[in-house]
Amino acid sequence: MFIEQLSIFLENRPGKLKGITDILKANGINIISLSLSDTTDYGIARMIVSDSEKARKVLLEGGYTAVLTPVLVVEMRQEVGALSSLLDTLSAGGMNLEYMYALVTDVNGGAMVLKTSDQAASYQTLKNEGMKLYTEEELKVFKK
Repeated sequence: MFIEQLSIFLENRPGKLKGITDILKANGINIISLSLSDTTDYGIARMIVSDSEKARKVLLEGGYTAVLTPVLVVEMRQEVGALSSLLDTLSAGGMNLEYMYALVTDVNGGAMVLKTSDQAASYQTLKNEGMKLYTEEELKVFKK
């Protein structure tokens, strides 16, 4: 139903994101999707990774603040209006979109990683509309 997203809080300074990627690389963890946002002093890196619990553990050991958050990953066809339809569905269901970012699945499309004001209701609303929601198992193809 939900995918575990890794969120890492980091200082907005040169080399901080590189430190995270080095730790993940050293521990054999693949980054499947990444979103980075910042303020003047701090940033948040949000990731879908090949082993979220292991990634959280090794980043904590490396001195980073890292948490796991359940998110939805919904299929997005590569066609005009696909994102608009998704947003219409969420809006009609009364869900507020907190953030989203893309995840590439193949040349024909991809997926959007979503965090909404009500994840359970969003899941049910999207499922009722016939939208494909990825499971952890289905994302394992990208977890090499």
